[in-house]
Amino acid sequence: MDAAVSTTPAVLILLGPPGAGKGTQARMLEDKFGLVQLSTGDLLRAAVAAGTDAGKAAQAVMAAGDLVSDDIVIAILRDRLGEADCAQGVILDGFPRTTVQAQALDTLLSETGQRINAAVSLEVDDAAMVTRISGRYTCGTCGEGYHDSFKQPATAGTCDKCGGTDMKRRADDNAETVASRLTAYHAQTAPLIAYYDGHDVLKKIDAMGQIDDIAVGLHSIVQDAMR
Repeated sequence: MDAAVSTTPAVLILLGPPGAGKGTQARMLEDKFGLVQLSTGDLLRAAVAAGTDAGKAAQAVMAAGDLVSDDIVIAILRDRLGEADCAQGVILDGFPRTTVQAQALDTLLSETGQRINAAVSLEVDDAAMVTRISGRYTCGTCGEGYHDSFKQPATAGTCDKCGGTDMKRRADDNAETVASRLTAYHAQTAPLIAYYDGHDVLKKIDAMGQIDDIAVGLHSIVQDAMR
């Protein structure tokens, strides 16, 4: 792990559609910079399990079948940012999703003496993403991943790793669904791209290359942003 160059905990935002590699890159950033990846779902589940005031409020809302309000999410995030493992900083994945949430996050960070160091957009080619995601399948026995175009087992229908023959595809990993998700993502994220660009913290990186090459570029962006 490389030591962060700032004494103030860093706050990074990863933007990118499903399949862009946010999770993979976030894990690599955690290892290199000592950051903690925070996703909205994980935050909510942990707060509910811990029985915090905000967690209880979230549990009541979810039990009623309603969406958890921005105020509750911000309260949960405030609690989480104060925990010891976040001393180096955090990577936010899945929050904010709207400019209203982005503004609320800015307010929270100003209260804690922090700021958004960088909002990094993982840029993808939509047509290539449809091919990438819709061709995925896994071994139902061991979970080894395969792809119709990029990684087929040596023997069709038989897992190279465990010899299993129960291959599975996610129901939503089809071209039509993937294309719809990409369209929704761009519509939802476009205002955030403009928001963070206007605050001079937006960075863009080509996310269609090799994982290690993307990581090198991303690490350079993050290191500069944390100064």
